[in-house]
Amino acid sequence: MSGVSSIRQQLIPVQHRASLGSFMLDVDVGIPAQGVTGVFGESGSGKTTLLRCIAGLETGSGTDSRPPHERGVGYVFQEPQLFPHMSVEGNIEYGRRRAGADRLDKDHVVEMLGIGNLLSRKPAGLSGGEAQRVAIAAVLLRSPELILMDEPLASLDQRRKDELLPYLDRLHDELSVPIVYVSHSIDEVCRLCDHLILIEDGRVVADGELHAMLARLDIPMLTGRNAGTVINATPDRHDSDYDLTLFRFSGGELLVPGKYDSTIPNMRLRIAASDVSICRTRPQKTTILNVLPAEIDEIQPTGSSTDLVRLAIGDDLLVAQVTRRSVTNLDLRKGDHVFAQVKSVTVRR
Repeated sequence: MSGVSSIRQQLIPVQHRASLGSFMLDVDVGIPAQGVTGVFGESGSGKTTLLRCIAGLETGSGTDSRPPHERGVGYVFQEPQLFPHMSVEGNIEYGRRRAGADRLDKDHVVEMLGIGNLLSRKPAGLSGGEAQRVAIAAVLLRSPELILMDEPLASLDQRRKDELLPYLDRLHDELSVPIVYVSHSIDEVCRLCDHLILIEDGRVVADGELHAMLARLDIPMLTGRNAGTVINATPDRHDSDYDLTLFRFSGGELLVPGKYDSTIPNMRLRIAASDVSICRTRPQKTTILNVLPAEIDEIQPTGSSTDLVRLAIGDDLLVAQVTRRSVTNLDLRKGDHVFAQVKSVTVRR
């Protein structure tokens, strides 16, 4: 990273080379100076090493030679880093006093992370999710100009992950400080991030805006269980008889289980490729509620038995993962008009 002043620019240049035994990190990429940038890859791909280089915790060559405490970077580790002898309030005040500047209001941070009822407690009395929220608050109140999050949900069970995710949503929505979020969970990335960097064997495979990246069919890392896209949609009305919410998007309507606030526009919907199927004609009798007219935009083989089919629906793109035999049997080709059946939708609340 080329310094704190560069964070105010449109892109933050990140150039790092580091050697750890037989592993070599060699990265040259730009990180947007706003929003959440996801760094996605398998375990051992170099995600954490990259963050440690940005923070100055790993030796190697890069664009920033300053010591870690001068880089204006806050680091949220996988395991919460808290002083066990201090209360929650003491932990968050410690970072605030050292910062010497208040870019974020303490009361707002406490409210945003829901830790007001924890301030008098010690870290030993906190759950994993509570401790991680306190650790995030402590980082925020150091007034960093860039926040690094290294798989902050990795050590939590599913219940604690579900507890913490809404608070991470609020960070995304309310903070002006750019965040780099490392994960090997495509669901976390799709929910929280605006920009995506894919890393493999210490090198950047691709990077770009999240929606566009997920719609690419030429990146092996985004196939299989990771294949799918996100679209923005607005909840319109709730059917209380069946507990379904109707969402409107550029390509039509989607019915989604549950009730969602109709005053919130452009909610993010994640649709996995495995939950999309293709019909030549509109099915008349099906248990699938969402059937949408679509046009085949591209077909990409991804293995000996499966293809990815990208579908244009309005201004949005969906991806379907189907067998090569089905593509052959239906004689599917680019430009064909078909119907997409969407079995399941995940909504970022």
